[in-house]
Amino acid sequence: MTTVRISDDALALACGADAVAAAFAAAGCTVERVSSWGMHWLEPLVEIDGLGFGPAVPGDVAAILSGTSDKAIGPIEDHPFLKGQQRLTFARAGRTRPLSLEDYAASGGWAALTRARGMAPADVVAKVLQSGLRGRGGAGFPAGIKWQTVAQAKAPRKFVVCNADEGDSGTFADRMLMEGDPFQLIEGMAIAAHAVGAERGYIYVRSEYPHAIAKLNAAIALAAEHVAPFALELRVGAGAYVCGEETSLLNSIEGKRGEVRAKPPLPALEGLLGCPTVVNNVLTLAAIPHILIPGGASLYDSLGIDRSKGTMPIQLAGNVKHGGLYETAFGISLDRLVNEIGGGTASGRPVKAVQVGGPLGAYIPPAQFHLPFDYEAYAGADALIGHGGITVFDDRADMGALARFAFQFCAAESCGKCTPCRIGSTRGVELIDRIRMGGKADADAVEALPQMHNARKAPRSRAEDLHLLEDLCETMQLGSLCALGGFTPYPVRSALKHWPEDFER
Repeated sequence: MTTVRISDDALALACGADAVAAAFAAAGCTVERVSSWGMHWLEPLVEIDGLGFGPAVPGDVAAILSGTSDKAIGPIEDHPFLKGQQRLTFARAGRTRPLSLEDYAASGGWAALTRARGMAPADVVAKVLQSGLRGRGGAGFPAGIKWQTVAQAKAPRKFVVCNADEGDSGTFADRMLMEGDPFQLIEGMAIAAHAVGAERGYIYVRSEYPHAIAKLNAAIALAAEHVAPFALELRVGAGAYVCGEETSLLNSIEGKRGEVRAKPPLPALEGLLGCPTVVNNVLTLAAIPHILIPGGASLYDSLGIDRSKGTMPIQLAGNVKHGGLYETAFGISLDRLVNEIGGGTASGRPVKAVQVGGPLGAYIPPAQFHLPFDYEAYAGADALIGHGGITVFDDRADMGALARFAFQFCAAESCGKCTPCRIGSTRGVELIDRIRMGGKADADAVEALPQMHNARKAPRSRAEDLHLLEDLCETMQLGSLCALGGFTPYPVRSALKHWPEDFER
């Protein structure tokens, strides 16, 4: 009987994978549901004896089984999109059944946890420090230093919290990992718990990920004996973007309003319920099992460039021909990612800009596509790597409108605790509207105001408005309590710098 492997990843399901699987089952095949390879433009992707066919529809079943299908792509592992990758975090992607303990153990699962528990906690922390692993959630803070701070803190209780509130546009690596390889995340959290002395952990997932939530709940129950005495719980957020910020997330887990806490104290010293807490992103914790196997820390440190070590699961999205997940060592250029690997735009038109790092990342023009994918290189270009999401735009994009959206997004998602974010974002929308309307909106408003309000009779010039916009961005960047307000200036400034013509009336 023919065995057919089809992903049950949320994207594959959205593309009709269930119907394709049902058609193969009706044809007498054994169907296995596996994780996604990450080649999203080919979903639903069908695998038979290592050969791939996609994107498949139920009507393709007969041709695929007879060997006459025009959807054949050859051996999946030899596909150019996969051949150039260096997969560590996603080494099992496409190969294993997500909730199969047998598949996980057969592919090296639990070996790192067993080794870590045979080591002193301080030695585990030392391995993470040696690897050079930095947080994959956006800030790029060294994971080992955070663990060391929690491990050395004196407290009767400590926690490990996984930030799985993946809310950035164009990002899906966390979702893919949770849906496709949930045991890897659980193993990474159990290692972290041993390293810092925690007995309980929480995974905070956004409510918009129902498939990931179901997979994680099932995986936590299946893995309970493997990770005991470490106890793990899933907490579901209510969809607030700001809860991706670690202190807002901790408030939400505690049942409080999801708003940012002032720092200090840092969560590593006073986090969940006032206890020392490790808060790491999904990809950070999922990298840990690869670091804790023999030679893993040295291997991880050997990959990448400068202070950006290891691999990064980069997510190609937006107007791109070959969208999907591409894991490789730091240092790759945007030109290769967008034009060679991504195939350029899906529309076939020239690339105008890419936004790296989610809705608050800078817009990067083709002239800067030589930039290496590296935390410091991007910081030097007034940009962010963030969670590794790349959103592509063609030459029809209105960069003035996109800059306005950054302020609009911040205004909608602000927790409201600090003035620069709460008020600055709203004033930013108004100011960009005024600049793009040539000052007309403000002039009309001035004429409508009573004289008693001391309204300014002479509208500001364009130069004055642009200077005011720069002042506003500086205030938000330096004065906001968290990255929501602090990073909003990145897309605004970059759009204005590289495409000033899109701000003309």
